[in-house]
Amino acid sequence: MGYNNNLRVLGFNPLMKSSSVKSMIELQDDSRAIPVATTRNLPSLKGGAELFGTNSAWSIMKASIKTAFFSDKINLLLPCGPLAMLVDQLTHRQGWVFMLSLLGIIPLAERLGWATEQLVYYTVPTVGGLLNATFGNATELIISLFAMKQGMLRLVQQSLLGSILSNMLLVLGCALFSGGITHLNKEQMFNKSNVGMSVGLLLMAVMSLIFPTVLRVTNTELQIGTSVLTLSRFCSCIMLVAYVVYIFFLLTNQKQDYASLKEDSPTASSDNEESADITKWESIMWLGVLTLFISILSDYLVNAIEGASVAMDVPVAFISVILLPIVGNAAEHASAIMFAVKDKLDISLGVAIGSSTQISMFVMPICVVVGWMIERPLDLDFEPFETATLFMTVLVVAFILQEGTSNYFKGLMLLFCYMIVAASFYVHVDPASIQDNPQ
Repeated sequence: MGYNNNLRVLGFNPLMKSSSVKSMIELQDDSRAIPVATTRNLPSLKGGAELFGTNSAWSIMKASIKTAFFSDKINLLLPCGPLAMLVDQLTHRQGWVFMLSLLGIIPLAERLGWATEQLVYYTVPTVGGLLNATFGNATELIISLFAMKQGMLRLVQQSLLGSILSNMLLVLGCALFSGGITHLNKEQMFNKSNVGMSVGLLLMAVMSLIFPTVLRVTNTELQIGTSVLTLSRFCSCIMLVAYVVYIFFLLTNQKQDYASLKEDSPTASSDNEESADITKWESIMWLGVLTLFISILSDYLVNAIEGASVAMDVPVAFISVILLPIVGNAAEHASAIMFAVKDKLDISLGVAIGSSTQISMFVMPICVVVGWMIERPLDLDFEPFETATLFMTVLVVAFILQEGTSNYFKGLMLLFCYMIVAASFYVHVDPASIQDNPQ
C-alpha cells in the first residue's frame, strides 16, 4: 500500500495542419506509472486525442479497481453478495440469503471505510474523524431506511441501538486493547475535552430516549397514543439542531490548533499524501459506488431477517442489536484499531465515540423525521430494557475515559461489557404487541 497516484495533465498542444501530435504530461506515480508516448504519428488530431484519452483513462481505471478490490484478503467475501441475490431468486431460503448478504456487506463496508480513510489523508484530523464517522454509518442508515420503508420499526430502533453499543463497547474496546498491547511500555494519551463533549451529547440522546419511554410506561400521556410520538419528533428536531451546532463548534474551534500544528510540522501534510493509495477524486468516486452497492444488498438483507430468525432459531432482537451492527461497523472497527496501533488515539476515539454520537444525535433523529414525512410512526420509545442498556453503556464508557489515558485493560473491560450485552439480547424477546409486522 502507499501509492503516490497524482496524475497531472499539464497540457495537450496539437500542431494544426500536421499529422504529428505533441503533449506535455507529467506523471507522479512511482508504482503504477502509465507509459505514454509524448510524440506519435497519428492519422488525425481527433483520432489521436481519443486514443490517448481512452488508453490513459482505462489504465487509471484498471489501477484504481485493482487497488480497491484486489489489495485486501477480506475482498474474497465479495462474491457472497451476488450469491445472495441468486439464492433469493432460485430457492427463497431466507436463512442462506441473510447470511450471504451479511457476508457480502462486510467487505463493502470495509472498503467504504478504506475509501473514507483515503479521503482523510487530504483533510485535517477533525474533518477526517467526521468523515470516518459519516461514511462508516452509511451502512446503518441505508439498512434503517429500507427497514422503515417496509414498516419494520422495531428493527430500525434495535439496529441503531446496536450500532451505538457496538461502537462504544466492541469497536472502542478493541481499539484500546490493541493500542495498549502494541504500546505496553507507555501510557497512551488522548484529548479528554473532545471525549467529554461527545459523552455529553450521548447523555442528551439517552435523555431523549428515557422521557418518551417513561411517559408511556407510567401512563401519564396527555393524549394516549400520540403524546409519545409528538415528544419523540420534537426531541429529534432538537437533537438535529444540537448536532449541527456541535459540528460547527468542533470545526471552528480546532481550526487554529491544526494551523499551529501544521506550522510546527511542515512535512506532515506531504507525508499524509504519500501514504494515500488513491487520489482524492478516486476516493470520492469509490465512496459513491460502494454506497450504491451496499444499498442494493441491504434490501435483500432486510427482507431476509424474519425468515433467518426462524431458520436459525435466533431472536430477531439478537440479529438486530448484535449481528447487523457488527457488519455495519466493520469500517469503524478496522479504522479505530489501525489508528490506535499507530498511537493516534484521538482519531480512534473520533471514529468510535464520534460514530456513536452521530448515530444517536443525527441518524436516529433523522430516521424519526423521515418516518414522519413518509407517515411511519417511528418514535424514541425504545422500551425499558433497551434504554437501560444504553444508559449503562454510556456511564461505563464515560468513567473509563474520564482520565484521558488508555491501556489494554480498559479495552478489555469494554469487551467484557459487550459480551454481557450480547448474552442479554440473546435471551431477550419483544412482547408480541410491539413485534414488527412487515408490510
